[in-house]
Order: sequence, then structure tokens, then C-alpha cells
Amino acid sequence: MTGSPTMDRFTRIYLAVLVLVAIAGFGWWISGWDSRVSQINAIIAEEPELATYPYTFRVLSLENGTAEISSPRSAEVPVIQFLRIVYPEFANSSVMDDSVMAAQDRLARMQSRAAKLVSDMDDVESIRWTIDRQWYAANGIYLD
Repeated sequence: MTGSPTMDRFTRIYLAVLVLVAIAGFGWWISGWDSRVSQINAIIAEEPELATYPYTFRVLSLENGTAEISSPRSAEVPVIQFLRIVYPEFANSSVMDDSVMAAQDRLARMQSRAAKLVSDMDDVESIRWTIDRQWYAANGIYLD
């Protein structure tokens, strides 16, 4: 007999459960997605100076008027460590080297520029900086 194969009862139930799990997972993912955060990150990414900088500042969350922004700067990590990753030519340079100092100043300017862009948003009242552990981990430095 040449008919279309049919699924047995177990297979239909199994398939239905898989579809429901996929729908629930997609719903959970969508509920965690913040379109406002995405909009602000798009504005940061379009800013010419920030777009050419080797680190991408990004808003991680926006809750109750406080924007949490990623940063490579922290008391946990010496700035020279970040600079040596993004500028390999600094591998053997002193922290006091003029080019290293200029790169530190540029980092501070870029971070200030990102902060200004975000703080200029009507729905942002304050900024909280967060060390970008994921970025450091992707570059072989694991922070506790």
C-alpha cells in the first residue's frame, strides 16, 4: 500500500512537547530582550569616534532610570592590561610611556563620550559601570 506514513501516538506527543518547549523558550528569550537597550546600543555603535575605538561600550540593562554600561576599566584590572590587549605594540611599554599615557587618555575620553550619549537619553537618570568580564574572558583573562 502506498500511502503517506503516519506518526504513532508517542511520536505525535513527543513532537508536540518539543514544539511547546521551543515556543516557551522563544517567549522567555523575547521577554528578556529589552528593545530600549538595543536602541541605545545602536546609537552608541553609530557614534563615529566610538565606532572606530577597539572596545565596544554597550548598555547591558536599563532599570529604574539606571543604565548599566560595560567597561574595560576597573580597579580589578590595571588599565595597562587592557591597553596591551587592544594595542599589542604596548606589550613591553612602560605605563609612563607617552604613547601609553595618550592611549589611557583616549580610553577615558571614549568612556566619557559613551556616558554622555547614554546619560543624554530622557529615560536615563544615572549610569553604573560594570567591568566587562566576558570581553576579558574572550581575551584570555579570567576575573573572579
